[in-house]
Amino acid sequence: QVQLVESGGGLVQAGGSLRLSCAASGRPFSSYVMGWFRQAPGKEREFVATLSRSGGGDFYADSVKGRFTISSENAKNTVYLQMNNLRPGDTAVYYCAAGAHWSTESGQYDYWGQGTQVTVSS
Repeated sequence: QVQLVESGGGLVQAGGSLRLSCAASGRPFSSYVMGWFRQAPGKEREFVATLSRSGGGDFYADSVKGRFTISSENAKNTVYLQMNNLRPGDTAVYYCAAGAHWSTESGQYDYWGQGTQVTVSS
C-alpha cells in the first residue's frame, strides 16, 4: 500500500506560479511510477505529467509542456509539480498518483491522493 498526500494548491492570477507537492508513505517510493492528473468541473480526469523513477524520464501533456515540470526528491519521498505561466484553463483539482507501470492513462495507476484545488483567475 502507498499513501499519497498532495499540498500546495491555491488561488493564483494568470501568469503566476504554484508548486504542488505529493508526499508518499508506505511501500518503497522508488519502485513506483509517479504521475499528476487533473480534473476540471464537468470534465474527465486528464493526464498532466509522469515521472519514471527507473530512469525513463519525464513526460508531459501537450497542454502543459514547457510550463510544468515534474520532479522528485527521494530523501523526502516527495514528488513535485512546478507550474509556471498558469492559465485559467489550468483550473482543476490536481491529483497525484502512483503505479507500477509507466502510462498516461489514469486506469493504470493504483494509488491516488485526495487532490488539491488549483484556481487560476484571469
